[in-house]
Amino acid sequence: MVRLFATLFTIATAFIAAAPAQAQNAAEIARVQSGQSCTGCNLFQADLAYRDLPGIDLSNSRLRQANLSLATMNHARFDNANMSVANLFGARLTGASLRNVNLSRAVLVGTYLGSADLSGAQLDGANLSGAELATARGLTQSQLNQACGDASTQLPAHLHIRPCQS
Repeated sequence: MVRLFATLFTIATAFIAAAPAQAQNAAEIARVQSGQSCTGCNLFQADLAYRDLPGIDLSNSRLRQANLSLATMNHARFDNANMSVANLFGARLTGASLRNVNLSRAVLVGTYLGSADLSGAQLDGANLSGAELATARGLTQSQLNQACGDASTQLPAHLHIRPCQS
């Protein structure tokens, strides 16, 4: 019985090792850095910090661990994107569409999300300290229950957020 499990483990390990890695795509990152839309692109760990990319469409893209700190992406589309563990420190996303986006464990400290649509967004473990969400659309208390913020987090009047632990 032990030999069977050992054999199965070896086979499973071989399949996992043979699976293609989902590394970033340098050409797609360069395309976005130049201001072009790129739906469904692999932008894993992309550096988009300080960029001015108004209206860009990155729907269905993989932006996991991407750096969007201090970027200005007003009216951008991120629908269904994976932005988990991304850094959006101080980003400006006025009127952006973040419908069904995965923002799990993302840093949104000081992010401006005025009139942004967060319908269905996953905020598990996201840090919203100092974020401006007062006019955000589609934001629910159940989403905020999974995130944390601070006294300077601005929310619609009927919503609240738990403080982040230091």
